[in-house]
Amino acid sequence: MPPHQDTLVKSTVVPFDPAALPARLERLGHHDVLERWRAVDRSAHDPHIVAVVGDDGEDWAAAALVTARPHTAYLKIVDAVGDVPAAVEAVVAHARDRELVQVKWEGWTVTPEAAATAGFVPLSAPLTHAEEASGPGTGHVRWLHDDAVDEPPYYGQTTHFTCGAVTALVAQAHAGRLPRESLDRRAELTLWRDATNFPACEPVGLGVAVRRAWPSSPVTVLLDVDRPVLLGHYPQDEQEWRAVLQETSRAEAGRVGVPIDSHHLSMTAIRSALGRREHVLLLVSLAEMQGFDVPHWVLCHGAVPGAVVIEDPWTNTAAGDTWVDAHLLPVPPPSLDAMSTISPDGFRGAVIIGGPERCTALPPEPGA
Repeated sequence: MPPHQDTLVKSTVVPFDPAALPARLERLGHHDVLERWRAVDRSAHDPHIVAVVGDDGEDWAAAALVTARPHTAYLKIVDAVGDVPAAVEAVVAHARDRELVQVKWEGWTVTPEAAATAGFVPLSAPLTHAEEASGPGTGHVRWLHDDAVDEPPYYGQTTHFTCGAVTALVAQAHAGRLPRESLDRRAELTLWRDATNFPACEPVGLGVAVRRAWPSSPVTVLLDVDRPVLLGHYPQDEQEWRAVLQETSRAEAGRVGVPIDSHHLSMTAIRSALGRREHVLLLVSLAEMQGFDVPHWVLCHGAVPGAVVIEDPWTNTAAGDTWVDAHLLPVPPPSLDAMSTISPDGFRGAVIIGGPERCTALPPEPGA
């Protein structure tokens, strides 16, 4: 596809208040679309309207509802009404002004042809939706700096506790070691069962489970503390037996050939691993992106200038968050650094699954 050429439109940006829609927005019609905008509480994802001012300088010729997860490097168009191409053009300009790397577009009302005309490419449909999730059947993406990231499949975890297993499965499907049609709930639960610390997966247990499932895949665990992790919220008696299981996983790691690297994993090291086509399963807190401090696994699988690209198998449906947000999700390195510093003592955990031996590495991100 040739590069899309933007033109300038006169636009304005206003906060989105579902209880008090601007009259200029109401006059554009499409009340079914506006009802969808108001159907969930999007306040955690900075909802705002990007509007194109009409020739009279007063009314709006077009408007788009735009949201994004906090501390990320993209904008998402939920819908656009009125002169849709002009609205999308205004959103892209707004994203460039904010030095973001990507714009996405949920496919509630837009056709693939209209999205392509605006410079977007289709996202592959999810293999499954996360538990209780809802979202559009299609989605589209436009990278703003001519950078392309090889797209893995999107698979939403089907339970609240299988994120680690899902990230590993998606990594192996992306690497060509697992047929995409084999990425299903049975595979998800089978890998989780081998990795779990009941119910969460800690880094060593997850790394060992990946090695057992794919003996030919090089696996390294990165964990910068020499103690059991992810146990602080349990009563003492519940911590004790889980700690024993984690000690058992460490012993098993030695037996199956999974090294445990105690160095702190930097953002530069993550980019270097991605440049070698390795996959990084990274333990993060959801506090930065979703507002609650819960440990969670994401997959780092690509990088562009200004962002690491991740797959998040979980979406917050109640906030209007969908698979379109979670798929090919760009996160600035400082934000990812903060997300992956796990409280209370700031440890970092990851599992790196090796890739091909020869690959041109990505340059380090300045200041990472």
